[in-house]
Amino acid sequence: MNTKIYKRVLALTDNLLGAVQQRNQTSFDGYYLELKQLCEEHENTDKDHPVQWETLADFTDDLTLAVTIYEHALVKAEAINSKDFRSSISFSAASLKVELGDTVGAIEHLEKAKISCNKIVDKELKAEIHDLLEELKAV
Repeated sequence: MNTKIYKRVLALTDNLLGAVQQRNQTSFDGYYLELKQLCEEHENTDKDHPVQWETLADFTDDLTLAVTIYEHALVKAEAINSKDFRSSISFSAASLKVELGDTVGAIEHLEKAKISCNKIVDKELKAEIHDLLEELKAV
């Protein structure tokens, strides 16, 4: 990922978190719009990267829209064959699907995450994927 863009996404993340802590919706909306514009500006260019889209989804209040953005980020992660991003994005989408009452959709995302996470080093994420998948399948 382009270092300049990564630093911009990181700075916007810090600003968004700060706005949340201060309960400043106006600032939050402004920073969110900047992040959205950054994503759209780099869409389908060599600067496009799943981290931008995953971050945008992370800060999207509308859960259905957030799932759609995560699924868009997942396409980007698949395009660069990133098992780390595929795992984390699929897990995030699955978690929101659970909140939305879509157990079948959550299981589908978790199955993808389980396959992707075989080769990643993040043992905590692997465990979370495994545990949520087992929990949902037991229902």
